[in-house]
Amino acid sequence: MTPPLPPPRRNGFWVFLCTFGRGINVVRLIILNLVFFSLLFMLLLLLTAGMAGSRMQRTLQNDSVLVIKPQGQLVEQYSIDPLQRAMASLSGDEPKQVQLRDLVRAIDAAANDKRITRILLLPGDLQGGGFAALREVGAALDRFRAAGKPVIAWAANLDQGQYYLAAHADRLLVDPQGGVMITGLANYRLFYKDLLDKLGVDVHLFRVGEFKSAAEPYILEHASPEAKEADSYWMGGLWDSYLTETAKLRKLDPAALRADIDNLPQTIASTQGDLAQLALNEHLVDGLATTADLVTMMRKEGVPADDKGHTFRQVDLTRYVASIPSDGKLFAPGVAIVVAEGEIASGKQSPGSIGGESTAALIRTAREDRKTKALVLRVNSPGGEVYAAEQIRREVELTREAGIPVVVSMGDVAASGGYWISMNANSIFAEPNTITGSIGIFGMYYSLPNTLAKFGIQSDGVGTGPMAGAFDITRPLDPKVGAVIQAIINKGYRDFVGNVAKARGKNFDAIDAIAQGRVWTGQQALDRGLVDQLGGLGDAVAAAANVAKLGKDYPVRYQEAPLGGFERFLIGLNQSASVQVMQSWGIRLPSWFAQLPALAPELQLLRNAKAGTPNIYADCLCSLH
Repeated sequence: MTPPLPPPRRNGFWVFLCTFGRGINVVRLIILNLVFFSLLFMLLLLLTAGMAGSRMQRTLQNDSVLVIKPQGQLVEQYSIDPLQRAMASLSGDEPKQVQLRDLVRAIDAAANDKRITRILLLPGDLQGGGFAALREVGAALDRFRAAGKPVIAWAANLDQGQYYLAAHADRLLVDPQGGVMITGLANYRLFYKDLLDKLGVDVHLFRVGEFKSAAEPYILEHASPEAKEADSYWMGGLWDSYLTETAKLRKLDPAALRADIDNLPQTIASTQGDLAQLALNEHLVDGLATTADLVTMMRKEGVPADDKGHTFRQVDLTRYVASIPSDGKLFAPGVAIVVAEGEIASGKQSPGSIGGESTAALIRTAREDRKTKALVLRVNSPGGEVYAAEQIRREVELTREAGIPVVVSMGDVAASGGYWISMNANSIFAEPNTITGSIGIFGMYYSLPNTLAKFGIQSDGVGTGPMAGAFDITRPLDPKVGAVIQAIINKGYRDFVGNVAKARGKNFDAIDAIAQGRVWTGQQALDRGLVDQLGGLGDAVAAAANVAKLGKDYPVRYQEAPLGGFERFLIGLNQSASVQVMQSWGIRLPSWFAQLPALAPELQLLRNAKAGTPNIYADCLCSLH
């Protein structure tokens, strides 16, 4: 019998490829299994935590304290995207923004919640928020107190914005090593003319309005007398309002409060530099207490201990907001709210900014929804691009023509372009300390011939006519072209003032006299007929519902851009009590994980700016420090 032939020997290179392929397959399977089991683990963890979180929501205990500790900016609408918020929560680092609506909603819900006996307000980490927004929160705290429940405020240190909110408390305490620092209002800017001159940059400003000072830093070395006059007037009005309201809350004399603030350098000597003791002496606070003292006080006043016996029974703002049930009237006719917050720019903008197309689309979507019987436009904007503002104004006008009443609620700022988008509403509400007005426009154009000349570069050539290459930044601006631009600005100002006059039922000259780019407080604007009533968002919603004859029981919903399924999941995760449970178990992502989106700036939308052409703005640089 012939023995079988041995199998043919394979080529060495073929053996290498087979071995390499098997190795890749093994690595692939390992990676797939790691990813699969990691996702499975996270899913099971979230489900388990979710069930525990749901149980936590259902078992909010009686005699609990609602602890409100706002972090970072107080905003009308998140500008931090859902991914960043979710990552921050999972990392144990709270997002540095809190929505005004969530804060007010939680306080109002707690006022009627028998399980909540009091509020502990900790405003020391609140880094921003204009006086109008703080006033809305303060009004909610007053409603909570009117329900017979106390508000206690505590902080290590309080600045004047934080104090404006904390003054609404029944008891206001600071740490013995802390204090209160109230200094007054200021509006100082940097002026760049000397720098631009040294760089050889020519700035061409075209404006209408004696007080339209937003672009002065580029053409002057210091603020103009007109700008100082106007700023002193509206800031003086805000400061008077601050002193009057705060003094009333603290049962002080406004004049004495003003004197205590102005004389701080002298009075601080009486306590040898002890700000906390000085605040107590001047009745700005009711007492001095450490955090341990605060816990002891709560326990003595009948608040039960927490489950571990370390502190007192409490629920934080995030968890409480997540536990508030919806009104269940998704399909009932009601009031829609569109938020217009931030700079006004062309095109589509992300939340926290106003887009000519995107914000107009929100108003249009609300109008076309059969459930919308009234619209409230919540404006918190210093203005921006004129054409973008006009796109939004037209949608407001079309909404009214469709038989849907529109009411504007002005927040911290609704000036210049912010007023442009507001003027055609049925009525305009503002807080007494809203910053508004600034009816005026300006345009700026930069050219660089002198800058290039410093490097030995010259521009020369020919064109087909006098306007050819007119906006080439390497050439000096022709005065004839400047005249064209100024004519366009003049026409824009006439349109602005004319539209305001038509909307407010006044003649052109009457509005022109209070326009000229001048800024007003809400109270000053009311006195001059630029707004209709003083009040907050709730007042505007009630007025809109009344005009629409909705009765007393109607839903209120926010009209916002639709989110994808993944974004909705992230928002739900961020608002879920399951995140709190995971953190209580010591499970959290590393802190650097929340910073990943910031490491990819190319994913963020850039500001829309057109090079080589004059940009026309209705903007107001009216910030406070």
